[in-house]
Amino acid sequence: MTLGLFIPCYVDQLYPQVGRAAHSLLCQLGHEVVVPARPACCGQPMSNSGYASLSEGCVADFRAEFDRFERIVSPSGSCVLHLKESLEAAHHPLAHRVHELCEFLHDIEKVTSLPARFPHKVGLHSSCHGLRGLGLGRCSECLAPEFSKPAKLLSLVEGLELVTLERPDECCGFGGTFSVFEPDVSVSMGRDRIRDHAGHGAEFITSADMSCLMHLGGLLAREAPQVKAVHIAEILAGCVAEQRG
Repeated sequence: MTLGLFIPCYVDQLYPQVGRAAHSLLCQLGHEVVVPARPACCGQPMSNSGYASLSEGCVADFRAEFDRFERIVSPSGSCVLHLKESLEAAHHPLAHRVHELCEFLHDIEKVTSLPARFPHKVGLHSSCHGLRGLGLGRCSECLAPEFSKPAKLLSLVEGLELVTLERPDECCGFGGTFSVFEPDVSVSMGRDRIRDHAGHGAEFITSADMSCLMHLGGLLAREAPQVKAVHIAEILAGCVAEQRG
C-alpha cells in the first residue's frame, strides 16, 4: 500500500527525527511512503486562536495533495483531529482516510510484533486530542473496559517497562494557545504530570503527540533532566538510540 505521510510544521521544523522515525517505521512494515511537500501546516493554530477561516487554505491544500492516497498517516494526534473535523464539516470522504500513527498501526495494520528494543522504564502520556478526540484509549470518566492503543503497541517493544501512573489521562497543560494565554496554569499542570512520571521511576515520557512532549520536555530540561521526552514513533521504530545516543 502506498501511504501519504503528513509531517506537521512543528515536527518538520523542531523535531525532524519524529518524522524520520514515522517514515522508517511504516517502511519497515512494507509500505511505500510518500511525503508531499505541501501542505506545511494543518491550520490548527489559526483555528484554535479564533480565526478558523484562516485555516481553510491549509485544509484545502491538504485535500488537494493527499486525496490521491488510500490512507494518510501522521505522527500528531492533534493535527489529525483538526483535519478530520475540518474535512467532516465539509462532508469530504478524505476525513475517513486520515489516521494518527498509533491508530493506523493498531486498527488498520493490526501490528502484532515489532523489531524494536528499548530496555527502559517509560511513562505514557495520553494526550487529550488522542484520548478524547481520536479514541486512542479509555478516558477515566467513562464506564467502559480499559484499553490503550499506544500502550498495546509499546507492549510489543522488547525490554520496555511501562510504568503505572496515578493519573494516566490528565492533561499536560499545553493546549496550544492555552499555554500562551494562561502560562501559570499551564506550567503548574505540566509540573503535576512530570511529578507523576518521575515519581514512578520513568526514565522516558512518551506520547503520540509531540506538542505535549514539547511542553513537558521544556519543563523536564529545567526540573527533572534525568527524564527525557521521546515520541512513540521513535521507540516503535527503534530510532531512539540513533537520535539521542
